[in-house]
Amino acid sequence: MNRALTGYFRCPDIGADFHLSESRSADRGFFRWGEDIVCYGRSATGYRSGRADAPLYDVSADVILDSAGASLPFDPEDIIDSLRCERYTDQFRESGSLASAIVRKIYYLIRPLLILPIRKRLQKFHLRGWDQIPFPSWPVDVTADRIHRRLLALAMQANGVEAMPFIWFWPKGYEACAIVTHDVEAPPGRDFCKTLMDIDESYGFKSSFQVVPEKRYEVCVKFLKQIKDRGFEVNVHDLTHDGRLYADREEFLERARRINHYIREFGASGFRSGVLYRNIDWYDAYDFSYDMSMPNVGHLDPQHGGCCTVLPFFLGKIVELPLTCSQDHTLFNVFNDYSIDLWARQIDTILANNGLITVLVHPDYVIEERAQATYKKILAHLAELREQKHIWTPLPRDVAQWWRQRNEMVIKAKDGVWCIEGPGSENAEIAFAHVTGDTVTYSRGVESNRVSSRSLGIQIPDKKYGGL
Repeated sequence: MNRALTGYFRCPDIGADFHLSESRSADRGFFRWGEDIVCYGRSATGYRSGRADAPLYDVSADVILDSAGASLPFDPEDIIDSLRCERYTDQFRESGSLASAIVRKIYYLIRPLLILPIRKRLQKFHLRGWDQIPFPSWPVDVTADRIHRRLLALAMQANGVEAMPFIWFWPKGYEACAIVTHDVEAPPGRDFCKTLMDIDESYGFKSSFQVVPEKRYEVCVKFLKQIKDRGFEVNVHDLTHDGRLYADREEFLERARRINHYIREFGASGFRSGVLYRNIDWYDAYDFSYDMSMPNVGHLDPQHGGCCTVLPFFLGKIVELPLTCSQDHTLFNVFNDYSIDLWARQIDTILANNGLITVLVHPDYVIEERAQATYKKILAHLAELREQKHIWTPLPRDVAQWWRQRNEMVIKAKDGVWCIEGPGSENAEIAFAHVTGDTVTYSRGVESNRVSSRSLGIQIPDKKYGGL
């Protein structure tokens, strides 16, 4: 169970383990770990609720520290997996799956015949009551990140550790990361890509363009080459964007085969599904390196849920780069809001958690002058933060590559000094976690990397640590 910590922090394995106090329940449900953390899964004590807004049992009193580590009434890996893989949505997703599939099929059949105002009304009707969904927490949820920090605090307290070294989340000491992405939905959006690249470049950004390979519009070699030649990135966006990617298992496998073909043909590394539809259990059929289909909070998407983290994570062999900011479609067409207030609020929360800011703006939706002006404002805001907050602004493929490299790096004690080894380690930085109440805070650049009882409460031999 230490993998929950070493995978997230890339910290040394200090020998403390999390062990279950009793056998876990057969049923799964919601419970609390203190006032600020809602968990979902099996637990060994108390009761579990089928709803996040019901009175929830608090397991805080059942967490026991001892010399062997922390005795927990739940499996941390199971709880974190239930959040990041949206297992907590199984109950309400299954109960409405048939009706939702029928409605979705009818909608996509008649969608080409519907004018935009009618589509907006139907979408708003579908999303009614979104603000009453109790979990995840809108507009940004960091539950999985809070659990990781609390687990590390427990491990440090159990071992008398005052400062825990770990591999910082981002290369070269960047405080956070921001990526700009564009899903190209229709011919007008495709034709606007050149102008959009001009806009992005004027604010110092290179972005990724997710292209629908079949039926929506012609995708010619010249179009893809223009994007790549300017230093931007091309990815695959669904297959036909008809809402049926995950409708049937056999049909999906054929579509996945064709998606994999276009990944190779386009020279792409990443993928995003149409309308952010997803089925994590089928991802093993894909060959792409990273995915961007998982929202942090999905209240305003056709498929509710959310991964509850603002950092990348692994879904098997695939790196997930979660969508952490609301789509432009939500802002313009659902809220009729042309300010950047919501985006700025979300970005502030992501920065406070040293996370990944993911902006999704469709070329099709920013052709109109008012929407385009709003987009330019958010780019200006990000450009200002890039300088003031030391934010990394790479292409998405660079983020995925870094996350893979970081996952293979290890911290080891060598000649009495902490060091990082592994490909890409020359860009990595050692940070330190400190227990603050029931969580941890971070520091960098002020700690000595020399191994001592202060940086780790036990004697460390010269060997590798961490690793999954």
